[in-house]
Amino acid sequence: MRHIKVSLYTREPITRRYKLVPQRNKPDYPSTTRFVLRYGSTWETLKVGSVAAATAEKIQRELDLLRGWRPSAKPRTESASKVKMLDAAMDEYLAEVEAGRKPKTLSAYKVSLRYFYECVGNKPLKDVNRPDILDFPVFLREEKNQAPRSVYNKFENLMTFLKHFDITGKTLRIRAHDWPKYVEEEPEIYEQEVLDRFFAECDADELLLFEFFVMTGMREQEVIYATDRCSDFSACTVSVRHNPSHGWTPKIYKERTIPVPAALMAKLKKMLVDRGKGGLLFPTKNGQPKFDFLDMAKRIARRAEIPESEVWLHKFRATFATRALWAGVDIRTVQAWMGHTDLASTMRYLRPQKDAAVRQKVEAIWTV
Repeated sequence: MRHIKVSLYTREPITRRYKLVPQRNKPDYPSTTRFVLRYGSTWETLKVGSVAAATAEKIQRELDLLRGWRPSAKPRTESASKVKMLDAAMDEYLAEVEAGRKPKTLSAYKVSLRYFYECVGNKPLKDVNRPDILDFPVFLREEKNQAPRSVYNKFENLMTFLKHFDITGKTLRIRAHDWPKYVEEEPEIYEQEVLDRFFAECDADELLLFEFFVMTGMREQEVIYATDRCSDFSACTVSVRHNPSHGWTPKIYKERTIPVPAALMAKLKKMLVDRGKGGLLFPTKNGQPKFDFLDMAKRIARRAEIPESEVWLHKFRATFATRALWAGVDIRTVQAWMGHTDLASTMRYLRPQKDAAVRQKVEAIWTV
């Protein structure tokens, strides 16, 4: 009897690509990782939450196969995507998203699919057609008053959902020009004058928090769940890392390290020494994650007489990226610091410098 090899993989949550788990020196995977066994032509998704449990399942399947067990052949019937109703397919898909993705992502898919359901009604999934897809952006604009970027995002979520059931843009004859269009706005940054006014109104704790935002370029959730273990005081770096204590993982499950000024690291170290314990860098008084950073920034803006509408957290991140690029840091490095999956996302922050800075460089070019 032919021996069937059993291999253990992880499935990436966004690309759905499979990556082989090494037999030795297995990394620590987040609890939300999807483990998959492959043996013969069978791919079996495991309902386990750790690499140890997945390895145990792999060993058990190897024993089963050695004893003569074979997976039953799948009956040649019409595929599930062709007989499944839209509402059932949505429930199935959202359950899988909930198991492997972040709550914010789940919420976005729920809204997108609910709107599509309102647009076309319940019908067999196989009957979703090109007119349904083209009607959806019109429905979002006219019935739901969605902005162009929101229309695009919901359309993209719908196409991802359909692709999950092997219904692609190609089979629906959806071309590039059929996708909704939107104007990519240039990211806004804080000018130095505004930052000076903002920081002048901060107390010591507020100043450290918002200097951390602008000098690391971290996303809000990344700052919320940053801990003392993320700081390397000798190397003057901070890292975006998985926080198992609070069940939080970085975006697309990628950790990264960011170099920061020595002055900021000195302030962080002093804060931790004065506090006398580690844990979250910027917690509430009882040590829990703090979720009101934006409200804090708005209060400081009022004290500094800066319009509240001009203050939001992502603007600190945009300022970090733009200043790094202006300072001559190569774009690939900034991409790594920002945690972007593609270079185009980083390119958005490569905006022209102000006239005064450009004028100085022009004069320097032609100074003889």
